[in-house]
Amino acid sequence: MIAIVDYGRGNLGSVEKAFVRVGVPARVTQDARVVDEADAVVLPGDGAFHDAMANLVSLGLLPSLRRALDGTRPFLGICLGYQLLFSTSEEFGEGRGLDVIPGAVRRFPPGEKVPHMGWNRVTHAGDLRLFEGVPSGAFFYFVHSYHPIIPAGTGLRVGWCEYGIRFAAAIERGRLYATQFHPEKSQRWGLRLLENFAVIVKSSAGSVAR
Repeated sequence: MIAIVDYGRGNLGSVEKAFVRVGVPARVTQDARVVDEADAVVLPGDGAFHDAMANLVSLGLLPSLRRALDGTRPFLGICLGYQLLFSTSEEFGEGRGLDVIPGAVRRFPPGEKVPHMGWNRVTHAGDLRLFEGVPSGAFFYFVHSYHPIIPAGTGLRVGWCEYGIRFAAAIERGRLYATQFHPEKSQRWGLRLLENFAVIVKSSAGSVAR
């Protein structure tokens, strides 16, 4: 079972329905015990970075979330759930994130319309498990005003998007996966990405059972 962490941010129902559509059981939850017992954890969401961190603390979800990020189980961050993985964000003033990935979340520079909203291409080098069977340059759906800046030496595999600047639209490291775009809103290729995550979850659960 996949635990979808509910910390008071949107898109939970659409994420749950997307996993049901690809044939994997998923449960939206605020229960830390459910998060601890799940085969995999998904952190979706939209909204403000600092409010999200405060909600995780007030709901008592932060310890179980950190356990879910210890590398023993698959973990998928989506949109705000992706940005929360980084060290800091400048949204409404500098603040700390989960600090799983070194780097800072910054607002798009002047030039393009903000928020970045709509369909855009994601390119990759064929080394991302989430993108197996997904061509480089496939379109995904974005809604965001901020993006991470990732320093060198993080060991991340990265999928890229161009919107005024080139930014990391998807990352993978070990059993950690995350996307700035919304796969649950990205139709064919988004569902394929979630199917790939489901395969990873089933494979991981099987190896633990053995």
